[in-house]
Amino acid sequence: SQQRINMAVGKNKRLSKGKKGKGKKQVDAFSKKDWYDIKAPSAFTTRNVGKTLVTRSSGMRVATEFLKGRIVEANLADLNKDEDQNYRKMKFQILDISGKSCLCNFYGMDMTTDKIRSLVKKWQTTIECQVDVTTTDGYKLRMFCLAFTKKRQNQLKKTTYAQTAQIKAIRKRMTDIMTKEASTCDLKDLVRKFIPNSIGTQIEQACQSIYPLKDVFIRKVKTLKAPKFDITKLMEVHGNASETPSAPVPGQDEGTKLDRPNEL
Repeated sequence: SQQRINMAVGKNKRLSKGKKGKGKKQVDAFSKKDWYDIKAPSAFTTRNVGKTLVTRSSGMRVATEFLKGRIVEANLADLNKDEDQNYRKMKFQILDISGKSCLCNFYGMDMTTDKIRSLVKKWQTTIECQVDVTTTDGYKLRMFCLAFTKKRQNQLKKTTYAQTAQIKAIRKRMTDIMTKEASTCDLKDLVRKFIPNSIGTQIEQACQSIYPLKDVFIRKVKTLKAPKFDITKLMEVHGNASETPSAPVPGQDEGTKLDRPNEL
């Protein structure tokens, strides 16, 4: 039996050694990270959306490359300092890094769940519609519209249900207005239309003759396809072309003008 015990100890090689990985010192992960400011486009009142973390550049790993492409979400009430717009959520995509600032562009828009839930009620018709549009600067977006029927003046009937033909006519008009508004301007101007919900108001007025509507909103916007990244376009959106981007702007690397020394 003594021999058997020895064999058992001999086989189990880890018995004599200490715990595995005990010598490793725990390093705080945050000590290797940097904070970067997130900047929203100039269409919004508050430009500072927040901050984001990234591990510092080391070796072949460049920090800025890991920041590009990140999606951040912000509430429109914070961006425009207007609490009445708190049901709108804006999404931005980080496209370029300038110093310690991340320059973003519009990526999408949504409505808070509680707002949509508060609009949906009994005794009325909900009309929804979606359309794919392309802006003049090549962004392909998918826009979703939401509307509800309302009572006519002096109406006594409890319900306000629209007929299928009326719903189809309203959807057709919604699609036409959204396509017209989005395909005749660039993304920067389209965002300016989204902020005050001017497209929704326009749809409401246009459909009045078919069936009176209320609470007409562009419920959601998604970016399906974006054109090739152009730094000069991004600088226009931010309205701060004076800031130097990390990528060189075409035509800016022409060198400095020097005075000629007086010839002797």
